[in-house]
Amino acid sequence: MNVLEQIAHRESIRSYDPARPVEPESLGRILEAGRLAPSAANRQPWEFIVVQSPEALARIRPCYSRPWFHDAPQILVVAGFRSQAWVRSDGYCALETDLTIAMDHMILAADHEGVATCWIAAFDARRLREALGLTADQEVFAITPLGYPPSGFIRTGMKQRKPLKEIVRFL
Repeated sequence: MNVLEQIAHRESIRSYDPARPVEPESLGRILEAGRLAPSAANRQPWEFIVVQSPEALARIRPCYSRPWFHDAPQILVVAGFRSQAWVRSDGYCALETDLTIAMDHMILAADHEGVATCWIAAFDARRLREALGLTADQEVFAITPLGYPPSGFIRTGMKQRKPLKEIVRFL
């Protein structure tokens, strides 16, 4: 599958087999995709947190109330250090952009590995911060469950996107 086919194939999946964690080799390749992501001025201001122990999952799960989130055997958190991020002369801080690129790389790599994900930004940030013991300098912009869909799961294959003619302008 080429990269464009992979992007078209990937979808948010909200159903996980709780008894089947991601194999260490696959998880390593997913994390490597994040490590290789570009960042402003190559600062790499991130930390990838794989929540997988029963105790840590119990602390993290209350930050997002959807039942399917609680079935995922692992949760990936991409946190960033604001003090390490590149800042443009007008004050723009690239932290959110850097973390978004890293998360996107890992989500696409996960799909390539057959691992289901669902980008989540609507989590309880205060509760997540406390559960992870983040420093005052760390921020999280997105999290995703990691796991395999249950047996018999069928992908929808549906993506509703605007046509290129509506979103591209050539000068």
